[in-house]
Amino acid sequence: MVPVTVLVLAPDLAPGAGPLERRLDEARTALAERHRRGFLAVGAASVVIHRDPPDDTPFGARLRRLTGELRPSGLVVLGAGAIPLANAADRRAFVEAAAADHPSALANHRFSADAVAIACAADVLRDLPDLRSDNALPRWLAEVAGIPVRDLAARRRLAVDVDSPLDLLLLERAWGAPTLPGPDEAESRVVRERLAAIRTLAEDPSAELLVSGRTSAADLRWLEGRTRSRTRALVEERGLRTASIGAGGEDTRVRANRRPPRSVLGDLVDRDGPAALGALLAGLADAALVDSRVLLAHRLGADERAWPPAEDRFASDLLLPDRVADPWLRALTRAAAGAPIPILLGGHSLVGPGVRLALGRRGPGHHGG
Repeated sequence: MVPVTVLVLAPDLAPGAGPLERRLDEARTALAERHRRGFLAVGAASVVIHRDPPDDTPFGARLRRLTGELRPSGLVVLGAGAIPLANAADRRAFVEAAAADHPSALANHRFSADAVAIACAADVLRDLPDLRSDNALPRWLAEVAGIPVRDLAARRRLAVDVDSPLDLLLLERAWGAPTLPGPDEAESRVVRERLAAIRTLAEDPSAELLVSGRTSAADLRWLEGRTRSRTRALVEERGLRTASIGAGGEDTRVRANRRPPRSVLGDLVDRDGPAALGALLAGLADAALVDSRVLLAHRLGADERAWPPAEDRFASDLLLPDRVADPWLRALTRAAAGAPIPILLGGHSLVGPGVRLALGRRGPGHHGG
């Protein structure tokens, strides 16, 4: 079997990182170690957990350099927070794909990749451009390098990524117990209350749940089949990171969207102001899960470097407005926390694969494929 190297990317914390950022880093560090043990157990030859300074080095440049240093025959590359619900069969699929004797690739999701296996990696990645993020890697492999790319999109659990402390609370429910460091009781109290209220509402046939942001047809089908409430969906900006202008770095052959991110809900917030979010959503549904990153992209563009800092975003996800420094995001968070209906703010996991964690049955084996 071709030896396979697994590369787990775990950026160092920035100087002055806040407490929620540090908590998330602790969880990702623990998850990276879980990946190390898990991939070795299914046949990987080596697992390298690599930490780099949190600078502006593009993902593509970083991976190109590391591939040149490691010279792997087969490579699996993933972030430390990626695929936390992967099991042994999932990891084995990545290792076997990376061990192929011809150039090919396997991603957890072709259009929003967090984990990618690449066969003949040293040759394939020699000319990798300065992609802004890992999400665009499968598209470059398929559209530019001409490499056949398969994905495991049907295994929806593999789309979960630990991007926020909120995701740790969703995972806690999936596992039936906290297994990674996460928000403390005071920090998580409001979100836990909202989750409980939304789960109760989801069992009410006369109620309506709004899901807004980067949700998918598969997640909406799950909601329709596993909840009793009606579902209202605003599906917006799927592929935000993969298809945004600049996602391909200097390689213009990676096709970008022809327009900047736009959001219908964002237009309403622009019209009425962020403090009106609660009233706007209460006029549409009895509870809401909102992808706040789509609203940030609508307002500030797809480049996260223009957004409020991570500590602000994480505090917003936990509905802690007094810990959000950015005035616009603080007003939005306060509106969600004080709304007449239960609202949760978060990222892709909340409105995508995390819907099953938030509303499904608690405990191992109940995280929806």
